[in-house]
Amino acid sequence: MTRIVGTNVPRKEGPSKLLGVARYVDDITMPGMLHGATVRSTIARGRVTSIAFASHIPWHEFTIATADDIPGRNLVPMFLEDQPLLAKETINHPHEPILLLAHPERERLAAAVAAVQITYEATPAIFTIEDSVARTQTIWGEDNTFKKFHLEHGPVDEAFATADLIVEGEYSTGAQEQLYIETNGVIAEATPESVTVWGSLQCPFYVHRALKVIFNLPDEGVRVVQTETGGAFGGKEEFPSVLAGHAALLALKSGRPVKMIYDRAEDMAATTKRHPSRTRHRTAVSRDGKLLAADIEVVIDGGAYATLSPTVCSRATIHAAGPYQWPAVRVRSCAVATNTPPSGAFRGFGAPQSLFAMERHMDKIARAVGLTPEELRRRNFIRAGGTTSTGQTIHQPIDLDALLNRALEVSGYHEKTERFTRDNAGSPIKRGIGFATFMHGAGFTGSGERYLNSLVGLEATPEGRVHVLVSSAEFGQGTNTILAQIAAEALNADYALIDVAQPDTGVVPNSGPTVASRTAMIVGGLVERAAQGMIETLRLAGFLAEDYAPAEFAPAVRAYVEQFGELKSFHRYESPGNIFWDDQAYMGDAYPTYAWAVYVAEVAVDTTTYTPTVTRFDALQEVGKVLHPILAAGQIEGGVAQGIGYALYEKCVWRDGAMINNGMTNYIMPTSADLPPIHVHFAEIPFEGGAFGAKGIGELPMDGPAPAILNAIENALGIPFHHIPLMPEDIFEAMTETAC
Repeated sequence: MTRIVGTNVPRKEGPSKLLGVARYVDDITMPGMLHGATVRSTIARGRVTSIAFASHIPWHEFTIATADDIPGRNLVPMFLEDQPLLAKETINHPHEPILLLAHPERERLAAAVAAVQITYEATPAIFTIEDSVARTQTIWGEDNTFKKFHLEHGPVDEAFATADLIVEGEYSTGAQEQLYIETNGVIAEATPESVTVWGSLQCPFYVHRALKVIFNLPDEGVRVVQTETGGAFGGKEEFPSVLAGHAALLALKSGRPVKMIYDRAEDMAATTKRHPSRTRHRTAVSRDGKLLAADIEVVIDGGAYATLSPTVCSRATIHAAGPYQWPAVRVRSCAVATNTPPSGAFRGFGAPQSLFAMERHMDKIARAVGLTPEELRRRNFIRAGGTTSTGQTIHQPIDLDALLNRALEVSGYHEKTERFTRDNAGSPIKRGIGFATFMHGAGFTGSGERYLNSLVGLEATPEGRVHVLVSSAEFGQGTNTILAQIAAEALNADYALIDVAQPDTGVVPNSGPTVASRTAMIVGGLVERAAQGMIETLRLAGFLAEDYAPAEFAPAVRAYVEQFGELKSFHRYESPGNIFWDDQAYMGDAYPTYAWAVYVAEVAVDTTTYTPTVTRFDALQEVGKVLHPILAAGQIEGGVAQGIGYALYEKCVWRDGAMINNGMTNYIMPTSADLPPIHVHFAEIPFEGGAFGAKGIGELPMDGPAPAILNAIENALGIPFHHIPLMPEDIFEAMTETAC
């Protein structure tokens, strides 16, 4: 039994936010501070031929920075070294940053940006996956491809040669804007010897690494501090490195602190989005509905620069075959370049794209073989002891049949299927119900955690408190609360005694980025082990008995610090001995564990307005161990809401590579009035490698809603749809064609 883990303790950051004392980056001012702005390209591809400054602006009042002012490399480092901090001559997308301006008065910047006159020599651009794959223009490398993956096992071609049935399908997903409440923003101070940045961001050490390269500084010359952050969803994973570099360059040039805060229009137009995708399935099936082989092709649109596309493509590849047992499988994938702003991280990280295709395709296979969607899945679920598409054996217990039984029961699936079929006849409102079964790997893929080599620490204070030292960032998801719970439980201490240090690269060790459903499982596990080390130190020193009460912990800490001084405990990630991954073959144990889910969506489609509405949603999710029930349910409810937006509302409209509906009045996301009752159900199968059994939870809720919703719409209308977002005009067109 646990005392603190599994309970709804108060949120650590709650009081400061409720009282209005939490300081977001735009709340911070510094003496002599300037405000910065970015001058961006207005073409998708080409070359800068000249830059002029209109005479009506007093330019002597402004600080102006260009690529020539960069003291290090003109590069935003990530996996591929292809993205410049500032374009010097070559333009590869609309909104490419070309030069920077700073002024003491923020309101003077808009007119100055408009007065910078840039002329270009435009060259042909490409804007779609199809044109990139066809190489109508070569815009990146030799074939427009950032990264390719190929995983294969079993006799794929032989299975197709002897199959009773071959089912093919093509599925596509659009871009999606993260639309966090707080836009991107940073403050920077800089000298030739040092750079300090405070910002709204997810990954302080990503920004730290980028600034070292841009300013040619050693580790100790760069400090990055995460301020209170109002949402991220992946959109503040890699992009803050760009903005931090811009603000710091202006600070270096001016000799004064510089604040740069994007307004909503710039944030939506210029920052990263979820990768659009196209997935093609070709499946060999037996007459009795057994999956024999899969041949899957996944292509994601990375935009103009690689950013995180290689890893997003990796996750899409590994999840493409879903939670099913395949005797033979081949997945080929690639991330391609287009002349749009770079795509980047977004909750789910590639899995929502490929799982959407898999779960829509499973319903198509079910129709083809004459089985219900439920029965087809039951005949092909992966089971304990089975292997994934990468050849990973599932050692942990899992019973997808039982999860499906429970999800269908709590949602009333069978009764509603019959009732909707009966009641839809003659009614303008067509109701339907559908589901999706899926999984999501927790932690970094393959060798990622071993390479990352994360380190966490605990530090005691003379007052008997304990500070958790991690680089994991709180941005609304509950990181500080969860890690404090884990520390308090492992220390057998009062939860109120635990504080989580502000992520500051000058203070905390690098425990890795706040991404990939790894915080509770990986970082939390390290915190648990660091706590065990601190207890062992106190016991060896004679300050704690083997069996001590929570009230005895703080006095023991105070006594130890008074006698010996510093009390710290650190723990570094150690790769489990049973995890083996082959980066070259792209086979093996892709993740330490998977979390599993069954989501059921109920919809109503108004055939007068052609408007689909989700009327009820049931999310059954296996999460290892629920650490904080309210936070866990909130993560799932929020993810489902984003998934509903992904499926039915959020359409990025592009013109010549630029997003033209970059405002909250014309980029439509679901509000609380558009969302159905969301019923969250948990299953717990503790994972021995996670903190108190925890697995990842935050990304899985993004994977299942879209396919479940479109499966339900097909159930309502009898018309299959293969793309998202699915808009009323798409339904109108399909119903009109069917009627003809």
